[in-house]
Amino acid sequence: MLLSMIKILEFIDPYTKGHSENVATYCARIGEALQWPKEYITRIYWAGLVHDIGKILVPMAVLRKESPLTEEEFETIKQHPVWGAEVLKTSEELEDIADAVLYHHERWGGGGYPEGLYGEEIPLFSRVISVADAYDSMTSNRPYREALSDWEAVREIERNLATQFDPDIGRCFIQIMVREKKIRNIL
Repeated sequence: MLLSMIKILEFIDPYTKGHSENVATYCARIGEALQWPKEYITRIYWAGLVHDIGKILVPMAVLRKESPLTEEEFETIKQHPVWGAEVLKTSEELEDIADAVLYHHERWGGGGYPEGLYGEEIPLFSRVISVADAYDSMTSNRPYREALSDWEAVREIERNLATQFDPDIGRCFIQIMVREKKIRNIL
């Protein structure tokens, strides 16, 4: 059933297909770099894959909008982690990743949503998804802006360590990108 929901989301929001797969892959790479057990890496991969599943309940007109969102539209978008967690809690095999999805827009320094958590109050899996999600979003073209280069996106993550991102997870991800993408002069 979950894979069917992912397909529906890809139809509603075509950007999500590549994005969800990329986020899942980046999440798994972070787990591998942190030497997590294989079962944790599998779970973080799935959490990354379904992190935006709640968007199936966001109106298509809002998801596909090419101009800036109104305050009301943004408030609707901000509900997608809550809706996604509710969907995942209905599945016995996925309920353990519901909190990862629920809190993936929280910020290390506070001020995120839906609950305004900060620091280690934010589940570890959510902190991993946050970095992976932000990087893929920044390096992807959107109707309202051009993609950043890999270097620019990594610099942005570096600038936001300890405010938006868990510093340890962020540095781990930067090191992965430096190795894989041959990005220089970052750290």
